[in-house]
Amino acid sequence: MGKLLLTGVDGHLGKQAAEHLLTLVDKSQVIFCGYDPSSLKEYQEQGIETHITNFNQIDGLSEAFAGADKLALISMPFVGEKRQKAHKNVVDAAKEAGVKQIIYTSLVNAADESNPSIEKIDHAYTEDYIKSVGLDYIFLRNSQYAEAMITNYFTFVKADGILKNSQGDGKMAYISRKDCAKAVAHALVSNDYHEAILNINGPELLTISDFIKIGNEATGNHVIYQEITDEENYAIFDAMGVPRTTDGQFKKGSEAPYSSEGMVTFAQAIRLGKMDSFTDDFKKLTGQAPLTVKYMFEHADDFQVGDRHSKDD
Repeated sequence: MGKLLLTGVDGHLGKQAAEHLLTLVDKSQVIFCGYDPSSLKEYQEQGIETHITNFNQIDGLSEAFAGADKLALISMPFVGEKRQKAHKNVVDAAKEAGVKQIIYTSLVNAADESNPSIEKIDHAYTEDYIKSVGLDYIFLRNSQYAEAMITNYFTFVKADGILKNSQGDGKMAYISRKDCAKAVAHALVSNDYHEAILNINGPELLTISDFIKIGNEATGNHVIYQEITDEENYAIFDAMGVPRTTDGQFKKGSEAPYSSEGMVTFAQAIRLGKMDSFTDDFKKLTGQAPLTVKYMFEHADDFQVGDRHSKDD
């Protein structure tokens, strides 16, 4: 049997997935890949096979993937044609290397053409391309990270206490990034899923008002929600210095380490009911219940979104 290969171990999700994976299988069964050489050092010191990989270039990727039966592609942190090309390079190299199955971290409702999220375009492209080359797959369609909204909540605690966005009364089953990482690890290990699409979501559908209420009860703060237009939402992010696209400059330590185009169109998708997929796929895959928003607020220091990790040129 070939090895289990995990990409993106230099990012938040990939690093946590690596930690989970090493609790499920022996280190001799894994290969870890990352863009940043320093992120691989701790694994090299454990005797784990590692490879420095730049997905913007296909050269050397098939050699890095050699010996792997399954490969988990952690979606790249930029958006648009560049991400699509990077993902295509990974898929093409995996096919050449003889990888049998790709696990891909996608997005809830990625295949719905009426979903306005700019983020979902690249995910739909990647899913379709994996299918087109004939590889087996598991698509992990993740809901929104709860950490992103918990960080956002505390941004407004420190401001005027009025959390403003344009998602209205739309619902989302917020999932911890820690659980998404756990899902990646279990998908790599499992032999039960083939040509499978799994919705990785939290244990309850919530409006943003519901989310804030849970946060207030857990923390003792008194944040309220105010719905604004998409245009007003863009203006807030502009004032924070958040770039419109992932080609822009991100501030170190920013409480919004995503592009405003991605966040505003995501809010629009939630408002329109495009992101309210709700299943027990996570529990079926991992055998565990996903973390609740209440628990995450009660342990809020452990559930912050963190700095943007892309060091891509």
